[in-house]
Order: sequence, then C-alpha cells, then structure tokens
Amino acid sequence: MTGALSHLRVLDLSRVLAGPFAAQMLGDLGAEVIKVERPGSGDDTRAWGPPFLHDDSGEPTRESAYFLCANRNKKSVAIDLAHPEGQRLVRALAAQADVVIENFKVGGLRQYGLDGEALRAAHPRLIWCAITGFGQTGPYAPRAGYDFLIQGMGGLMSLTGRADGEPGAGPQKVGVALTDIMTGLHATSAILAALLHRERTGRGQTIDLALLDVQVASLANQAMNYLVSGVAPRRLGNAHPNVVPYQDFPTADGDMIIAVGNDGQFLRLCAALGHAEWGSDPRFATNALRVANREALIPLLRQATVTRPTREWVARLEAVGVPCGPINTLDAVFDDPQVQARGLALRMRHDAGAEVTLVANPIRLSDTPPSYRTAPPLLGQHTREVLAGLLGLDTAAIAALARAGAIAAP
Repeated sequence: MTGALSHLRVLDLSRVLAGPFAAQMLGDLGAEVIKVERPGSGDDTRAWGPPFLHDDSGEPTRESAYFLCANRNKKSVAIDLAHPEGQRLVRALAAQADVVIENFKVGGLRQYGLDGEALRAAHPRLIWCAITGFGQTGPYAPRAGYDFLIQGMGGLMSLTGRADGEPGAGPQKVGVALTDIMTGLHATSAILAALLHRERTGRGQTIDLALLDVQVASLANQAMNYLVSGVAPRRLGNAHPNVVPYQDFPTADGDMIIAVGNDGQFLRLCAALGHAEWGSDPRFATNALRVANREALIPLLRQATVTRPTREWVARLEAVGVPCGPINTLDAVFDDPQVQARGLALRMRHDAGAEVTLVANPIRLSDTPPSYRTAPPLLGQHTREVLAGLLGLDTAAIAALARAGAIAAP
C-alpha cells in the first residue's frame, strides 16, 4: 500500500520546527522528503539538548530529542549553500522537486540564487513554501521571529496564566512551541491546496506563511470576543471566558478538569456532587448566568470536589456523562490505555545504533494511512545516495565535491 503523497518529492531547506514539522507531515503521508542541512552542524535543533538519544550500549549519541520530533521519513543531504557548487546542487534538486519548504529570513536565499522567485521562474510547476516570523511584506518582514516571541506579540501570552491578583499572576507561554506547530500544520494545508490547484492548471505557486499571522488567526473565539465587544480578554488561569464551569478543580489527592458544555451536563454535575440544588439556583440556571456569577459558583464546586480523590470523581462523573479527566504528566499520558490503544508511541530502529520511541502521526486514513519508513536521519546520511541516485553523480564527482567543501558525504 502506498501513501497518498508517494508520487511527490519535497525539498526541505527549513530548520528548527515549523518547516521541518510540515515536511515530516508530508513524509508521513508518503512523500519523498530530502532535507538539506549545513555540513558539520546541520539543523540548529541537532544541538538543542540534552536529552540526546542513547545507543544500545547506553552511551549518548549526537541525536537530540528535539531534532527527532520533526524529522522522520527524511533523507539528510549535507550541502553548503554558500559554496557555488552547493548552490548548483540545490538548484538541480529543486528542478526535480514538487515542493520546496524554506524558512530563511526574507531575501536570505536570494544571495545564493536559490530564492523562490528565481527557481519558480525556471520551474513554473514548483510549489514554494516560505515560512518566516512576520511574512514577506509589512514593516516587520526583515525581522527574525521565534515561537516564544510570537506567542507574546500575537496575544497568546496575554490570555495564558493566572489572573491578575492571584498568586503567580502574569503572562505565560504555552509549554510547547505551539505557534511553530500550528504554522507547520497551516503550511501542510496550504501545500496540499497548491498541489490540487496545480493538478487543474499545471502551475505551481508561492506560499507566504508567517508565524504572527498564524498566531493571530488561531486566537479563535478569544479574538472574536474582542472584535465583537471591543474589550480585550484577560487572563483567567485555566478558566474559560465563555463557558462555566470549564476549568481545573482540586481533589483530595490532586486536581482534575471539569468541562461542562451545556446546561444538562451542569444539572448532572450538581447531582453527582451531592448538591442538586445548585442546578435549580437562579444564579446558575444557564451558562450565561454561570459566566456572570462564576465568582459565586466556582468556590462552591471547589468545596465539593476536594472531598474525594481524582480517580473516584472521574469515575462518578463519567458514569453520568459529565466531561472530566485528570491532569496527566507525560509519563501518565503514555501509560494511558487510550493513548496506548491508539498507538501514539512508535518505536523505530535508528541508525545511531538505538531504538527510538517517536510520537505517531494522529491522522487516520482508511486507504492510505501514514507510514513510518525511516527514523530521523544522521547528518548527511543520504548525501551520496541522493546525489548518485537523483542527480546521477558518480563516486569521483561526489568525492571532488566533498574535497571542495561543497558537501559532506559520510
């Protein structure tokens, strides 16, 4: 069985997370992905450790956990873009690619003659996806942009963290590089849309994706709360701005989440907590009233939830159809029977001489499911294979390029 994108080739010139994550998604769906990395150091995230993968003897390798998260199903080719021969090789690879993904600063590839405008002029069917912090236009276009910076500038941190006046109040970033991940997903969607357009027209196109654009677009209901009301939302900790109760609650042995989405669920919650009278209280009869009176309701609920342990409350509330759950640490996440049943931890053999556990692709396709063909590559692992197989270079030519410093070919 072949992947849905097994007829496509992607040239990945990106590094860190947003671009590599998009390329990995395409690779999981069957595309051949060739990752071009700087000789000697490679993708920046190869050095973003510890932790590093340990080999079968227990010794640490040079493979960082960060790099491993976004680079499976790729062939690594080590080419120096600053070398004229390296530039020639990348142009030749782009000529045989369907998609190029890059995240250089605006105009950063122009000095090498490898910018999207130049390569698309030579190959009009090429789809060029450029990912930057702020986009190709606008006053901030020349600036570098990182996830943490964009979470702040794009409003996410103003919504995340304890409310003013509470202990530990202040803006907080999300615990993963969520803006990068969302940008990678938007890049994947945009690339697939461009590929469908090319099927009808024969023409590729340029995709301009900015982390800031994605972050603002992903504010969803919080953005609309502001645009409709004119009032900037404030931090509420784990509470929801539009739904009550929808937050964390203390238990006898920790904390749990209760996420009540409608009035019927609220009535069942009150009954399960042993306080059915709260369900008929005129202050709490509808969600709008509960939002208006959250400061009266939440302390009542907390006084009830703290009387039993988390596991007991989850069982009681699930039995009556009230959405709830524990707040898991990652060891508990990967021990969860549902996570295990869905196969979200994936074991592969890595060429560093180790077994590596990766997070599986969450997409479920009935006929062309994601496939896991190769673990994340060693730096330059496939340089010889790609240059010989795709560009037809012989052993002597590859050796000459290595001596000249244009490539690294282990």
